[in-house]
Amino acid sequence: MNDDTLDPVIHTQARLRIMVTLSTLPEGDQLTFTRLRDVLGLTGGNFLTHLRTLQDAGYIELHQGGTGRGSRTTINLTHQGRSALTHYRAALQMLLNGDSAQ
Repeated sequence: MNDDTLDPVIHTQARLRIMVTLSTLPEGDQLTFTRLRDVLGLTGGNFLTHLRTLQDAGYIELHQGGTGRGSRTTINLTHQGRSALTHYRAALQMLLNGDSAQ
């Protein structure tokens, strides 16, 4: 992928919203699955599909704790995810400025 190419993993609206929301947290902080899903207004199945795509790319980590009703899944942005989002923002800015090579 070129530096001026928009990352297709991030470029989907729901995944971009997940990445941006997680990037507002200090590095290492997490949100619960339920909280992030509710903040973004996504359905559980749709949300989980996007999380798996981001996890497969190494952009987020999911941590499961507890069992049964006490179980809880938390999500955080990885260093690789923060870097990918930074590059995505730069590529988008170049595109918006008309700086991308045709």
